[in-house]
Amino acid sequence: MKDGFIRVAAATPEIQVADCRYNREQIEKMMEEAWNQEAGMVVFPELCLTGYTCGDLFLQELLLKKCVEELGVLLKASEGKDMLTVVGMPLEVNGKLYNTAVVFKDGNILGVVPKTFIPNYSEFYEARHFERGPKKPVRIHLAGQETWFGTQLLFQCTSVPGLVVGGEICEDLWAPNPPSISHALAGATVMFNVSASDEITGKDAYRKELVNSQSARLICGYIYAGAGEGESTTDLVFPGHNLICENGTCLAESKRFETGIVYGDLDLGRLNSERRRMTTFIQNEDRDYVWVPFELEMKDIELRRFIDPNPFVPSGEQDRQKRCEEILSIQAMGLKKRLAHTHCQTAVVGISGGLDSTLALLVTVRAFDMLGLDRKQIMAVTMPCFGTTDRTYNNACQLVNELGAKLMEVNIREAVSLHFRDIGQDMDNHDVTFENGQARERTQVLMDLANQRGGMVIGTGDLSELALGWATYNGDHMSMYGVNASVPKTLVRHLVRYYADTCESENLREVLLDILDTPVSPELIPPKEGEISQKTEDLVGPYELHDFFLYHMMRFACPPAKIYRLAKMAFKGRYEDEVILKWLKNFYHRFFIQQFKRSCVPDGPKVGSVALSPRGDWRMPSDASARIWKEELEAIGDGVCGSK
Repeated sequence: MKDGFIRVAAATPEIQVADCRYNREQIEKMMEEAWNQEAGMVVFPELCLTGYTCGDLFLQELLLKKCVEELGVLLKASEGKDMLTVVGMPLEVNGKLYNTAVVFKDGNILGVVPKTFIPNYSEFYEARHFERGPKKPVRIHLAGQETWFGTQLLFQCTSVPGLVVGGEICEDLWAPNPPSISHALAGATVMFNVSASDEITGKDAYRKELVNSQSARLICGYIYAGAGEGESTTDLVFPGHNLICENGTCLAESKRFETGIVYGDLDLGRLNSERRRMTTFIQNEDRDYVWVPFELEMKDIELRRFIDPNPFVPSGEQDRQKRCEEILSIQAMGLKKRLAHTHCQTAVVGISGGLDSTLALLVTVRAFDMLGLDRKQIMAVTMPCFGTTDRTYNNACQLVNELGAKLMEVNIREAVSLHFRDIGQDMDNHDVTFENGQARERTQVLMDLANQRGGMVIGTGDLSELALGWATYNGDHMSMYGVNASVPKTLVRHLVRYYADTCESENLREVLLDILDTPVSPELIPPKEGEISQKTEDLVGPYELHDFFLYHMMRFACPPAKIYRLAKMAFKGRYEDEVILKWLKNFYHRFFIQQFKRSCVPDGPKVGSVALSPRGDWRMPSDASARIWKEELEAIGDGVCGSK
């Protein structure tokens, strides 16, 4: 419950058709199990107190009476359980029969949601027994209590921010205008569906896609509980297919043809963040809706949700390869358009032998191939200086030659040394001036070469460097088009690896693999015994951590405490808590003070959902205060220290 999470459950009990007592006993057992598993909400299938396949038995007064009696027993069993429960049952109201979902907690009925769309085609003949439920809620009496009855009911948790529950029943989701749409627009963030969807070949895939897609369209959590074993097999078989989805992602899915419970930890904070961000998600105030309050105790449960340590990189090899090809195409198409629009026949790329410049050159080559331009019109410039090692220099040269671009070497040692003499910079003082002087000299060389040849300087800096401000202002920070501007460092590595795995040249593959194996470094400090002495991740922290922080802060506006909690789960066994906290503090500090660099970055194509372009995704004042974020981080630090 803490940090906006709630554990929900979808349960399929084994039932006996028309045996309300037996069915209640099975439901009660599963309620107890869900409660023991710290679920805050559990949903059972359609008409599960009687069974969906009762047929004309639904018209028998005794069955309806016993059903209400067993509901009373369930209400008693729910006392003392801090858990919202939803159970499907038939209910007579004013002489008409309705297919309903009863919502209750701690012995109290919060409301009864009737089915809106009554199927009467193919194997379904519900209109023989059931009426369409009213939209506008009315007061009814049930199991000795007065409660609400109607479609437009929302159940709002007053103790858990962002938890508003709406419901629909089976066919409602299949209709062109499901009730869940109006529920979401009225404010519901979590939907339940009590269902009895029979199984035929291929229906499971369609059902899953439907539930998943609805959760994406409505930016909500969706709990789907399906009827299963025990229903009459006279004509139909029911699979007990349970699904828990969140904004287009399936968190949990049951194995079909088995009874049991599946659990999912919904992230309400993520859902609400998405709704705030998407201005086309326009909520309305429908005055016919009745909001029913309830409370849940705020708990600090151990999350069972998978937290991906590399959120920018697909985990499956096939998906990863598809994504890499797609991103390379987006980058190249952006550059292709810019080159064509400016009638530019020459591209100038600074090549260091590192990952970023390698990716920029690979993208440039692809763009030139698309335009039908000779690769020799790509000028790849290596500019060795004080920190350049033989390994990176040789890799840079070999890479250019293998790709068929034109290699040019401009040794900037003399120019930088002269500049340092002019400004009185001690050559033995390896401070920020020593480093940035080299970076700015390289940019000057590239810009002037581009001017000489009517060309365009292609930027190499990536999204992670932009987030941390790890770039020399008006040095490598500047270009005429930044092809890597929205590609995070963790993804750069996979893009280069993909190129290595798919290229036809064995020599090119070997040099790309060696570049991948080279430590990330700006190489601005003299090497030690021929080896790189300045390693970026030793200075600013591991990029996999920073990319994780960036993703959750930018994509879902997570506060520092939540990011810290997620990072501890994602990187458990790889980084100590203190290390994660150290670099998280560093991330926020750098992110806020370096905004001025992001406010004037060159154009570059957006490739993913997280980007920092001041013209597109991220508009932030350069002088914004980080105080409240830092205070939350300090409070976390006090807790970590106090627990030792």
